[in-house]
Amino acid sequence: MSPPAATTDPRKATLYGLAAVLMWSTVATAFKIALRYYSPTQLLLVSALVSTGVLAAAAWRRGTLRQLPAAFAARPGLYIGLGLINPCLYYLTLFEGYDRLLAQQAQPLNYTWAITLTLLSVPLLGQRVHRSDWAAIVIGYLGVVVISTRGDVGALAGADMLGVGFVLASTILWALYWIGNTRDDADPVVGLLLCFLCGLPPTALACGLLSDFAVFDPRGLLAAAYVGLFEMGLAFVAWLMALKLTDDTARIGNLIFVAPFISLFLIAHVLGEPIHPSVFVGLALILGALVIQQRGRARRAAREAG
Repeated sequence: MSPPAATTDPRKATLYGLAAVLMWSTVATAFKIALRYYSPTQLLLVSALVSTGVLAAAAWRRGTLRQLPAAFAARPGLYIGLGLINPCLYYLTLFEGYDRLLAQQAQPLNYTWAITLTLLSVPLLGQRVHRSDWAAIVIGYLGVVVISTRGDVGALAGADMLGVGFVLASTILWALYWIGNTRDDADPVVGLLLCFLCGLPPTALACGLLSDFAVFDPRGLLAAAYVGLFEMGLAFVAWLMALKLTDDTARIGNLIFVAPFISLFLIAHVLGEPIHPSVFVGLALILGALVIQQRGRARRAAREAG
């Protein structure tokens, strides 16, 4: 079986992109449900196992599973390092943050990873931070403060800053993963599968050290399997397919701005969390920062092309 032909199909790209966004919109709710029955390390172990199976099936379906040994042999250190970050450390810190915060707080905070990526690209990739990037950084982290304090900056000391710190630490890890991923020239699904295979041993070790392997609660098992199937598995495959089939990456990328609002709707109606007005203000600041950042990059790309 050979990989699909490299042709663009805007309609299919949009459908794949929307599918990924809809899946990502549900996972904040799924995280909180799973964490009612599992510790963060238990949730990580079960969801990572499910996701590894999903990614292996996707690689087989694409005809790229046979590339696994050669890809690993070419860059074993890269995949071991990236696997330690994703899924192990990234999801462990993210789940710890969700365990401590309301879903309506943790979900918007996680969207600052793109701003974190800009900051880390300076020392690690030698990139410049432009004026639009600085504006995005200031506005985005102002949104973090609004969400963390529920609009009352004087209440900062009373906020669960450890939970906020876990979520913000996860954005650093996610940005580091994508920076490291720029060195990976393997098929994207193969590369992600190798990361999960390399990440499973430290994930199991973390579960054994920090919790236990009593993961057979059917309610927790179902929610964790959902996280592994959609958040870590099918959503990434759908997103990669959308990017592969599109001739307008920016248009597909803009679909992601729909996700937090669908997610907040589910958080309110499934988890029963009354959404605090400050969450909408903070989310608007974070998403506005991302728009400023994207438009600044688009303008610079247009100037360079001209």
